[in-house]
Amino acid sequence: MNKKNIALIAITLVLAGVYIIYFTDWLKPKTIQITSTSRPLRATGTGPATDRLIFGLDDSYSLTEVKVVALAELQTNKFAQPAWHLVSEDGSDDVKQFFYGEQIRGMDPAAEGGRPEPLQPGATYRLFVAAGKARGQYDFHVGTVTGQ
Repeated sequence: MNKKNIALIAITLVLAGVYIIYFTDWLKPKTIQITSTSRPLRATGTGPATDRLIFGLDDSYSLTEVKVVALAELQTNKFAQPAWHLVSEDGSDDVKQFFYGEQIRGMDPAAEGGRPEPLQPGATYRLFVAAGKARGQYDFHVGTVTGQ
């Protein structure tokens, strides 16, 4: 090979690298798409009716972290205390949807004995999820309870 061929190959590799970095998602971590819905639960004999919040993911994931933080608190404090926080070193069972406060198989509370706090009606929260390098976040608003 002469110097001209080596230079052309080097330029081609550099241009291919620039293309991969700036115009593809090959090197970017996958973004987890999240949706939510709520379902009313009937009132028990001892308390009022409540809504059950369900989060849906765009695919099945082996989650390594789930965290819910009040958005107002997060905006003023980078290290805001989460209302609910689960972690897993090895990943959970594959999950496509889960309920707020549910114990997800393969995950444990981040703090020893940690339990999910009740969500405050009228408040906005942010859900963070991670599955290895894939990450997602979702802001949701907790409405008022829909029944008595």
